[in-house]
Amino acid sequence: MAKLLSCVLGPRLYRVYRERDSGRTQSSVPGTPAAITTSPAGSWESYYQPRALEKHADSILALASVLWSISYYSSPLAFFYLYRKGYLCMSKVVPFSHYAGTLLLLLAGVACLRGIGRWTNPHYIQFITILEETHRNNSPENKKQLSAYNFDFKSWPIDFHWEEPSSRKDSRHGLSHKGVSLLRTEPLHRGTADNFLNRVKKLPCQIASFLVAHTLGRRMLYPGSVYLLQKALMPMLLQGQARLVEEFNGQRAKLVACDGNEIDTMFIDRRGMSEPQGQKLVICCEGNAGFYEVGCLSTPLEAGYSVLGWNHPGFAGSTGVPFPQNEANAMDVVIQFAIHRLNFQPQDIVLYAWSIGGFTATWAAMSYPEISAVVLDASFDDLVPLALKVMPDSWRTLVTRTVRQHLNLNNAEQLCRYQGPVLLIRRTKDEIITTTVPDDIMSNRGNNLLLKLLQHRYPKIMGEESLRAVRQWLEASSQLEEASVYSRWEVDEDWCVSVLQSYQTEHGGDFPWSVGDDISADGQRQLALFLARKHLHNFEATHCTPLPPHEFQIPWKL
Repeated sequence: MAKLLSCVLGPRLYRVYRERDSGRTQSSVPGTPAAITTSPAGSWESYYQPRALEKHADSILALASVLWSISYYSSPLAFFYLYRKGYLCMSKVVPFSHYAGTLLLLLAGVACLRGIGRWTNPHYIQFITILEETHRNNSPENKKQLSAYNFDFKSWPIDFHWEEPSSRKDSRHGLSHKGVSLLRTEPLHRGTADNFLNRVKKLPCQIASFLVAHTLGRRMLYPGSVYLLQKALMPMLLQGQARLVEEFNGQRAKLVACDGNEIDTMFIDRRGMSEPQGQKLVICCEGNAGFYEVGCLSTPLEAGYSVLGWNHPGFAGSTGVPFPQNEANAMDVVIQFAIHRLNFQPQDIVLYAWSIGGFTATWAAMSYPEISAVVLDASFDDLVPLALKVMPDSWRTLVTRTVRQHLNLNNAEQLCRYQGPVLLIRRTKDEIITTTVPDDIMSNRGNNLLLKLLQHRYPKIMGEESLRAVRQWLEASSQLEEASVYSRWEVDEDWCVSVLQSYQTEHGGDFPWSVGDDISADGQRQLALFLARKHLHNFEATHCTPLPPHEFQIPWKL
C-alpha cells in the first residue's frame, strides 16, 4: 500500500533517457525491478509510455489545470460580471460551493486512478523507488540513476543550498534571508520631507504601482512565467533538455536561493576536452521568455565552452516570481554553485546574457568583481524608456513610478560598477529594444548602454566632440558603413593602444580613468572610436535570432 500511495502522490514522469552506446543497466537501488528491456541500439531516449489508465487520467488532470489557470487570469472580469448579475449572494454561492466540492472529489478520484495506473507500470515503479531512495540518501550513485529520468522538477532532490559556502558566515554582499543587496533608486523628489502627511499623499500612487507591477506589469515583462505559455512550450522544453542531457552529458541540479526559491540549472562540463575554451565556464542568463533548454545557452556550448544555464524564478522548473530581488537572489546562488560545487575560479567565469538577462549578469558582475568578463547580447541600459514605449502616454508617471519601485532593471548603473572586460552585441534590426521603429538603429537602447559605460570609464575622452564621432559610428548599420566612419577619422589603433597601456602602467587599471586630459580633440576622437569598436560589435539580425557560435567572443582586454 505504501508503494501505491507513492504512485498516487508521485510526480509526473516525462522521459527515460538512454545511453548512447548501450541500454540502461540494472538499478543497484534495493527493491527495484529487474532492468527494463532497452530500446534498439542507436535510440538514445524514449518518452515514458504510461498505461491507458494513467494516460487518460493525466489528460483529465492536465485539462483541469489549464482551465484553472484560465479561470485565475480571468477571475477579476468574472467576479465583476457575477456581481453585476447579482450572483454573489448567499443563496447562489452555497449551491456553487457544493458543485465545486463535488468537482474536487471527482478530480481526487481521477488522481487515485492515475496512481493505480502507475502502480501497474514497472517503469514507473522503478522510477519512484529510485526517487525515494535518492531523497533518503542523495549519494552520487543514486543521483546518477535518478538523472536518467525527466520528471516534475518540484520532486527533484536539493543539490545545493545558499547557506552551504563558508563565505556566507561573513554576510558577504549583504546577503540575508531577505535577499542580496540591490542598487536603490533615488527618491522622485529629493529634499522633500518624508513626514506622515507626505506618506499619506503618496499612498494611493504606491498602491496603484504595486497592483500594476504584481498583475499586468510582471507578466508583460516576463511572459515566460505565465503558466499557459509554459504549457504550450512543454514539448519543446522536454526535447531541448533531452538534447542537453544525451548529446552533451548535461547535469541537472536544483539550487535553493536565500529567499527559498528553487532554481533549475543545467551544467555541461567541457574541462576534459582538448579545446582550451572548455576551461572557461560561461554562465548564461536568458531573456524574458527564454529557457535554458532552448535559449542562448546553445551559443557558447557549440563554441566549445563549459556552460551553466538556469531558469528565471517562475520559469519551467524554477519556483517563485521573477521580480528584480528574486532574480538577483537566484543569480547569487548560481554563482556560488559554480564556485563552490563546480569548482570554477571567478577568473575562469564569463557572464553571457541575452536581452533582459542583462540585469542579472550586470548584478553578478557588480557583486563579484573577480569575474573574468561580461558579454551582453541585445541588452539595454534602463527599462523605463522601453516600458514607456509600449504603454499609453497618459500613464507615463504611473509607469515610471512602477518600474523604479518594483521592476527597476538598471543595467547601465550596475555595469558601471564592474571593472572587467565588457562586450556588447547590438542587433542592427532589433525590434524589441528600439524606442521607435526597428530600422531606426539610433533608438536602440544598446547605444545608450555603450555610451554610459564609456563615459563612466573614460570621462576625459568622452567629451562633446568624441560623443558626436561615436554617435556617427553608431549610426552605421553595416560593416562597410562602420569602416567608412572609422577611416574618416583616421584612427591609429597602435597609437591608441600605446596611450592606454602607458596610462594603465602608470596609474593602474581601476576605472574611471583620467586619460585624455592632455590629448588633442582629434586624439580624443580616435580613442573614443577605438574604444567604442572594442566594446560593441554589430550583428545583422532581429532580436530573437539565435547568435551563431562564431559571433560569441571573449571581450577585448588591454
